[in-house]
Amino acid sequence: MFEQTFKNIDDILHKDAGCTSELDYTEQSSWLLFLKYLDALEADKALEAELDGKKYSFIIDKAYRWETWATPKGADGKLDHNTAMTGDDLRDFVNNKLFAYLHGFKQRASGPQTIEYKIGEVFGEIKNRIQSGYNLRDVIELVDELRFRSQTEKHELSHLYETKIKNMGNAGRNGGEYYTPRPLIRAMIQVVAPKIGERIYDGACGSAGFLCEAFDYLQRQPNLSTSDQKTLQTRTFYGKEKKSLAYVIAIMNMILHGIEAPNIVHANTLAENIADIQDKDRFDVILANPPFGGKERKEVQQNFPVKTGETAFLFLQHFIKSLKAGGRAAIVIKNTFLSNTDNASVSLRKLLLESCNLHTVLDCPGGTFQGAGVKTVVLFFEKGAPTRKVWFYQLDVGRNMGKTNPLNDADLVPFITAQKTFADTAQSWSVDVATVNASTFDLSVKNPTGGEVVAHRSPQDIMDEIAALDAEAAEVLASIRELL
Repeated sequence: MFEQTFKNIDDILHKDAGCTSELDYTEQSSWLLFLKYLDALEADKALEAELDGKKYSFIIDKAYRWETWATPKGADGKLDHNTAMTGDDLRDFVNNKLFAYLHGFKQRASGPQTIEYKIGEVFGEIKNRIQSGYNLRDVIELVDELRFRSQTEKHELSHLYETKIKNMGNAGRNGGEYYTPRPLIRAMIQVVAPKIGERIYDGACGSAGFLCEAFDYLQRQPNLSTSDQKTLQTRTFYGKEKKSLAYVIAIMNMILHGIEAPNIVHANTLAENIADIQDKDRFDVILANPPFGGKERKEVQQNFPVKTGETAFLFLQHFIKSLKAGGRAAIVIKNTFLSNTDNASVSLRKLLLESCNLHTVLDCPGGTFQGAGVKTVVLFFEKGAPTRKVWFYQLDVGRNMGKTNPLNDADLVPFITAQKTFADTAQSWSVDVATVNASTFDLSVKNPTGGEVVAHRSPQDIMDEIAALDAEAAEVLASIRELL
């Protein structure tokens, strides 16, 4: 129903000088969708209040409501072209008045988990990139066709929005970091099996794919009570995201999936010293695909016991510390983490094996992440007891995957089935930790039925390790000089 509307919006944005890629199209349609959603939300709440004989206090002042500035209607219910702004008048109102007013909600909100705070945060992070007020008018009228009233409408909108996020993965400017294949996420959630009442966290949430899929998973549980629904809305899903665009998309994605005021914080997770994490800050379930390949500054590395510039390794330490005792995690990471010989990799594998039960490693085939040539594994672990045995599963989908032939849910069924009993098959086997080299803690994927299946390391991986070793050697030499 809405698919053509989304396409028409992108076609208009494609013609605008201020929008240059799929990332811009998604960002610009996101803030307009957000305001249209708020209009529908307030209309619903006003109707509920009226039916209860109460008066509803609108969040947005009348001059800034969608029906006033975006789509003023005449008596016939159609757009009143005499009062509707367009051209420079519309663009200037949006840039100079609307965004400033909406950003002010952040200071006026009673707390960070309110919808008012989210409004202020979103409109402090993005700006209107649509340069032509005439293009903006055309896009507004298309967005106004969208409806958020029924669950069917919300479901279709969330599906279309997910498609836009997926398309961002092919848009350059690191678009791929916003999208983890949903079949892989769903398989991870099935293995971890979150329950109503547990707190679920992603400290590198990107477009909030893990949190949205976990919400859908829990929503499908039978016999949910009103109390359960409130728990899912307010006390279950938590995320942090550093980048402004991803933050805005995460908020919109969760709203479209049905969470009114998402508990997503715009912050750099790694800037937090993990020594400051207390019991009250910990979570029952962590699901994440942290960014890898980044080079964090020395002052950020000081927040972690295992010092390294590799972003994913810092996130893994954060996740281990952020888990409650008995908490479960599923984390995507580069497969070279299992075998790298630099000090940070070895120390981190030792930490993981000694403080958590790393019960499952899923080895993903090349092409799992479109647009990224990196091979990955998923680490499944539970905090509180050391690892005795690791069960490996080498995912083989029997075809070359690509944009037209991506990973699907059926590909993961054999893994999910075998994982329940840690079965030994042609694709799976167990390794006793007592047999692992105690100096290297090497966990390379080596299928006993088919030899070593780990991919050759890329030249970049080798160069990164050389750089890390050089940096460590330089620090040792510097320390020696200080002693002399």
